[in-house]
Amino acid sequence: MKLWGGRFTADTDKLAEHFHSSISFDKRLYREDIEGSLAHAKMLGDCGIISQEDAEKIREGLRAVRAAIEAGEVQFDESAEDIHMNVEMLLTEKIGDVGKRLHTARSRNDQVALDLRMWLRREIKETQELIRSLVDALVHKAGEHLHTLMPGFTHLQKAQPISFAHHLLAYVQMFERDYDRLADCLVRMNYCPLGSGALAGTGFAIDRDETAQELGFTAPMANSLDGVSDRDFALEFLADASICMMHLSRFCEEIILWNSGEFGFVTMDDAYSTGSSIMPQKKNPDMAELIRGKTGRVYGDLVAMLTMMKSLPLAYNKDMQEDKESVFDAVDTLKGCIIVFIPMMQTMRVNADKMAADLEGGYLNATDLADYLAAKGLPFRSAHAVSGRLVQYAEQSGRKLTELTLEEMRRESPLFEEDIYQVIAPAQCLAARKTFGGPAPEAVETALKAAQDWLAARA
Repeated sequence: MKLWGGRFTADTDKLAEHFHSSISFDKRLYREDIEGSLAHAKMLGDCGIISQEDAEKIREGLRAVRAAIEAGEVQFDESAEDIHMNVEMLLTEKIGDVGKRLHTARSRNDQVALDLRMWLRREIKETQELIRSLVDALVHKAGEHLHTLMPGFTHLQKAQPISFAHHLLAYVQMFERDYDRLADCLVRMNYCPLGSGALAGTGFAIDRDETAQELGFTAPMANSLDGVSDRDFALEFLADASICMMHLSRFCEEIILWNSGEFGFVTMDDAYSTGSSIMPQKKNPDMAELIRGKTGRVYGDLVAMLTMMKSLPLAYNKDMQEDKESVFDAVDTLKGCIIVFIPMMQTMRVNADKMAADLEGGYLNATDLADYLAAKGLPFRSAHAVSGRLVQYAEQSGRKLTELTLEEMRRESPLFEEDIYQVIAPAQCLAARKTFGGPAPEAVETALKAAQDWLAARA
């Protein structure tokens, strides 16, 4: 008989039982389920709701069940529906009817809300550690390429000179925000739903503060309806995970482009590339492409859960059983992608000579030429027009701006002097941009120090 089967006169249809069961995936919550039950049993004993002797017997039984699960000795029962009922059934088999006292003053509704919060809390901390490792790897790589010049792009068109270090540190900023977003999520989610009951709390004189403190929460949730029906914490994590995956995907897109023969800026290590079944010469950046593709998967997890929650009346509804698979999948996918991305990025070879050579085309110093005139008093908009006409002239004659004669430049403006050639040299274009956040080596060194301080503060 089901643990809830007292008012039923017929067994659940086998097809419905299989459709209804969640043990195939929520068994991942066994650790949190048992930890929550240990705290709940202790509180029941401390409050005199059950005897201290029964409370301790239940706790000993729960520890034994946990040990058996971790030893691989347990075969979960689909007919027991979920991890909560499976654990309770295993406990009762082990210690007898005393195990039936565990569920006093508790519902599966507050139990599952608790378990998912606790599981996700742990996984977020592990994900943060991975993000920190990623930032550390990027900072190290940036430090190696402080003076490696490359084209910066807008619209995938060459725009202005930057350094490879500056480019990498842009992603450091993104991943730092991802880490801090998850930290914010942890603050908001760290409230305990246990004691909310099915929706209306309990008539037993429980101590919700005790269980919240025992389980490492800031406080109990303030409303029993919200306690069992809130999944904002999971949605917030899924949104944060989606943003982090988007950052990984953008980076992978650039690595894929840079690795192509058309760019040649980097060469992927063989360990993170694959070949073609028909074209012997191919070396494909499949790991980067997979990460880019898996981004859509995490987006899907977020949209699925938003859609599932959008019309649910208070309080708990069975629809909410669908929350766990989305969260589990997003956690697994995000962590798996970061774990592969770090060594993939670390082992790629940076072709500094090719990056530098690509600075020669595309008139990346045109803005510096306009700035030169503006610094001499010409309104910037007029200086912009002069620079544009000189680019057009140089382009028509198949030359770089640095290959135009001073006489040719002075046809457009008498303000040009011999020093213009030094000003529009790529290295000087970079060095001039030394304001905070800019790509000049001294500005990038400041940014590197800030990133190192960020890492040290989170060590």
